[in-house]
Amino acid sequence: AGVVTGGRTTLFVAAVAGAMAMGLGLVVGSLAGYFGGWVDAVLMRFTEIFQAMPSLLFSLVLIYLLGPGTWKETLAIGITLWALPARLTRAEFLRLREMEFVKASRAIGCGDLRIMTRTILPNAMPPLLVAATLLVVIAVLFHAGLAFLGMVDINTISWGSMMGKNKGYALTAWWTVAFPGLAIVITGLSIALIGDGLQDAFNPKLRGR
Repeated sequence: AGVVTGGRTTLFVAAVAGAMAMGLGLVVGSLAGYFGGWVDAVLMRFTEIFQAMPSLLFSLVLIYLLGPGTWKETLAIGITLWALPARLTRAEFLRLREMEFVKASRAIGCGDLRIMTRTILPNAMPPLLVAATLLVVIAVLFHAGLAFLGMVDINTISWGSMMGKNKGYALTAWWTVAFPGLAIVITGLSIALIGDGLQDAFNPKLRGR
């Protein structure tokens, strides 16, 4: 019962935090990659500051400042993970903005926002979708680690909190730690396999593999 109930919390936090990080990364990366110049320089220096900080430690500090709560934990994890999709989005926009179809859209009078959202972004989505699944896996592990350390709401059950509360009984009641841990491993592996399948589906070179 604890594994089933805890899975709801863990998957909710991971999915929302992954979507939050992906959304913020898309905005920052697309602006940096499309406009370039000083916009790119400022946004990438800001991104590198986040990348230079240890992610789990940064999450711990944010949760300590924000206080316990499911939404606050989700916000802390989402803020921590946005730099990865930001750099990937920037690379895709830098590659695609010089393509002929983008120049054609610009030539017929399309605005910057329309070119970014209707022309470049759909063509940049395949690798970004794969990155989104990776973010969810990382968010699952982050939330489990934070819950194991007791940095989440004590009134909310999750896989990590079950392992943290029962770690003293690992030898006498092994199932209280083993089954939540197994749920984390299976969930992470399943989401990673979904990402691998998406990569195969969107990459024409891998379809016949």
